[in-house]
Amino acid sequence: MSQSLGEKLRQLREERGISISEVAEQTRISAHYLDCIENDDYRTLPGGIFNKGFVKSYAKYVGLDEQEALQDYAKIVAQSEAAGGEDNKSYKPEVLTDDRSSSMIPTLLIAVIILGLMTWGLLKLVDYIQNQPAAAPTANTDTSATNTSATPSPSQTPAIALNEIKVEFKALSETISVAATIDGQSSSKNIAPDGPETFTAQNSLKLRYYRGFADKVALTVNGKPVTPPPAPPKGNGVEIEITKANLAQIVQSGQIVNEISGASNSNNAANR
Repeated sequence: MSQSLGEKLRQLREERGISISEVAEQTRISAHYLDCIENDDYRTLPGGIFNKGFVKSYAKYVGLDEQEALQDYAKIVAQSEAAGGEDNKSYKPEVLTDDRSSSMIPTLLIAVIILGLMTWGLLKLVDYIQNQPAAAPTANTDTSATNTSATPSPSQTPAIALNEIKVEFKALSETISVAATIDGQSSSKNIAPDGPETFTAQNSLKLRYYRGFADKVALTVNGKPVTPPPAPPKGNGVEIEITKANLAQIVQSGQIVNEISGASNSNNAANR
């Protein structure tokens, strides 16, 4: 004897180790309706298109061919109609009749908590605004006296220390290789754009770098920004020489004038 639709569905479900509750949760069909389908009892189901939808969803979930399931269901309906057993009363089109009101409790709790936090924040904001002190009125003062006291006289302008030579060398866009001679001691450094390098000398300081970086350098001498010398017309290097003799003039003018000719630069490069 061939299996009925309900027996096929139950067998496939049990073979896969699936419970009625799991099928109900995944298909959104009442567990009671699923149990009735497995028992081939459709009297309590809504009927019509709803029953076909239930059978098709159940069959698909447990792996039974959907068309085969619908054909089996059609045979059951035909047999019931022939026997006058199908009830034609109206049904409510409810797909899921399980009582899931308990699932709303966490959502309601979260909503209450959020509402409470918003209310608390609003109250704190109002309290903060109300407790702000009133702005003090601006006193009428003699602006001329204020301006006089705020502007230092020439005698009050701090003097730049000239007892040593201190040069801050900053690469503006890319790493620059700089040869330095400090009080007769030679060294070289690669100066990256992420941080300047400071050179300090007591008597004399010479710096040399490639002429292609002439406009990519920023210099500060004893705390005052100065304009670096331009690239020489000849030679490959830009040379800066600062001594106690020209330090004051450089600081005062804010410029470093490279008086060394291109030929001299070339000779210096060859000598080194």
